[in-house]
Amino acid sequence: MRAKTETRRQAILDAAAVVFQETGFERTTMAAICERLGYSKATLYNYFASKEELFSAVVFEATEAEFQATLEALDATVEDMTEALQKFGRGLLTLLYSPQVQAVRRLIVAEAGRSELGKKCYELGPVRNEAAAAAFLQHAMDTGQLRQADARIAALHLRGLLEAEGLDRFLFQTLEPISAEEINATVARAVAAFMAAYGPVQA
Repeated sequence: MRAKTETRRQAILDAAAVVFQETGFERTTMAAICERLGYSKATLYNYFASKEELFSAVVFEATEAEFQATLEALDATVEDMTEALQKFGRGLLTLLYSPQVQAVRRLIVAEAGRSELGKKCYELGPVRNEAAAAAFLQHAMDTGQLRQADARIAALHLRGLLEAEGLDRFLFQTLEPISAEEINATVARAVAAFMAAYGPVQA
């Protein structure tokens, strides 16, 4: 019964994500999601009490994937800092440039200023990712792999450099599918710039 319940919940999330992306949060109705699924309203409300709760769950699923990918990519066992940051960057950009995550991020940007949803999405995604990256960079600073600096600001700079080449195209929806080779090259340039700014000070 539990497997069936989880399967149905996931089906609701998948269908809701598509409907939200097609029509936006304001124009989406629970009835439209029910129609897409072929479920009754009673079934839908048994899982999610409101459209806001359902939207938050859709966003959480996407941002949780990003957060877990961030944690997995921040490998403190990699001794070479350039290599460690490149591993992180490849994992992050591969996820961010995936069609599913791009669609959810655009939806969040479109709805962020209209309600408290923006704040909740920000706390679920960027805030947690920033904290994880800052902790990793602070450890690297403490062990002499990077120069001492504000780790939170350094994390923001790293993220900014990694997204610099694709962010405007993403926002204006002109970003073409990016190959693994292009991601590798983008990451290499971003990490080189980051290390030029934050690499250890030579004696």
